[in-house]
Amino acid sequence: MLTRLVAPVAAVLSGLLLYASFPPRPLWWLVLPGFALLSGCLYGRRAWAAFGLGLLAGLGFLLPLLSWTGEEVGPVPWLALATAEALFVGVACVGIALVTRLPLWPLWGAAVWILGEAVRARVPFGGFPWGKIAFGQADSLFLPLAAVGGTPVLGFAVVLCGFGLFEAARQFRAYRSTREVPRRGAALAALTVVVPVTAALAALPLVDDSAQDGTATAAAIQGNVPRLGLDFNEQRRAVLDNHARRTEQLAADVEAGKVARPDFVLWPENSSDLDPYRNSDARAVIDRAVRAIDAPTVVGAVLTPDTGKLRNTLIEWDPERGPVATYDKRHVQPFGEYIPMRSFVRLFSSDVDRVRRDFGPGDKVGVFDLAGTKVGLATCYEAAFDWAVRDTVTGGAQLITVPSNNATFGRSEMTYQQLAMSRVRAVEHSRAVVVPVTSGVSAVIGPDGKVVRKTGMFTPDALVAEVPLRSSLTPATRLGTIPEGVLVALAGAGLGWAVFRSVRARRGTSA
Repeated sequence: MLTRLVAPVAAVLSGLLLYASFPPRPLWWLVLPGFALLSGCLYGRRAWAAFGLGLLAGLGFLLPLLSWTGEEVGPVPWLALATAEALFVGVACVGIALVTRLPLWPLWGAAVWILGEAVRARVPFGGFPWGKIAFGQADSLFLPLAAVGGTPVLGFAVVLCGFGLFEAARQFRAYRSTREVPRRGAALAALTVVVPVTAALAALPLVDDSAQDGTATAAAIQGNVPRLGLDFNEQRRAVLDNHARRTEQLAADVEAGKVARPDFVLWPENSSDLDPYRNSDARAVIDRAVRAIDAPTVVGAVLTPDTGKLRNTLIEWDPERGPVATYDKRHVQPFGEYIPMRSFVRLFSSDVDRVRRDFGPGDKVGVFDLAGTKVGLATCYEAAFDWAVRDTVTGGAQLITVPSNNATFGRSEMTYQQLAMSRVRAVEHSRAVVVPVTSGVSAVIGPDGKVVRKTGMFTPDALVAEVPLRSSLTPATRLGTIPEGVLVALAGAGLGWAVFRSVRARRGTSA
């Protein structure tokens, strides 16, 4: 009985190690023993056993990682989401177990993991990329690889190195048994560990925080919310007043010479849940704050047209002309901003009725010209999607901003996980990233992924920093989805080869 429990316990432990490698813990390196342990569980397994062990690993990883999703709505949505995502991990682990029978198996196995992430980032309902291995590597020595091929290449290198560690242990065990050095196996183990590390070191010159196009002084406003939880927006006017008041205080500090005058100001998502186009009081409050700071300001608002769906919108607000441009969030969050299969989901949670009117997606890339600086816009959840950030940079952005609202997730790890995503995006596209948040951790991030300034949680604050502006494109930005496509094709080739070998072996046995 104890022997049979070893593999399941090890699978769960591997998932827990993956979870522990994510922020706010600076333990990124735990991902390597995590994948080494996972590959040890999967090596040579049959499909059903691999699926079960992979599911356990996925639950060990995603249940704690996504616990914030149940912060205010209870355990049912959290457990449902984590289990659904863990099923993807289980299926990917079937493929990994299959390719462990091939030569160079760590290479094929790492590619299969990335294939699993690629699928999970797209289906269902547009996908859910949260938990991509790359997003736990903001402090990692592998981080420069994000500039080479984005999150797929970064994640591939990490998984490959973890699998290589298991292969090294396996070869060492073989050596202890036979006292003969298995040269091919030893070479494979060495290469799968050394090559990713060497590649990361070789990519270091791509990490550059120089100001190619000069600098701009940006201000990020964190106004805070009157209370935590899903009901925070019932005091929408208080949230708006908080952000306006903190902006006016910043204006007073500028006049007193305490801080530099910002070239532009960034408010968070949902900083005005009162539609300023329809509510004259909200418009007056915003206009007064923007005139006080005398700088173009990006305001996160909810627009409520007479008909159709709501819009999660960022508004460029000029101190003289008022609202002059808008960006509608393109990837709205399922079960948060809109409810798919509403009548069915209601059977499990009545909280779906809190979303009385669905949000609709925009269809235009967001790049605002703020006082001569091209600022790319990715609203909150969009930072998890490769395309949503890349489009702004190829659209001319010299700087990226990720306005977010974390008020519904309390003091959970969500804000730190999202901040790590923005740090990876900074290196991926070699752009400074400014993250204004209603109540979580607002931050200014350099193009090298380092946090320049940040706030505490649930405290009104204003971050003012001089940030470098850049226009060059990294290989990751230029290549777009090509690296991911290559890795997916590699996974397909490995799986196809493994299936062919398995079928041929069965035929030979039956003959």
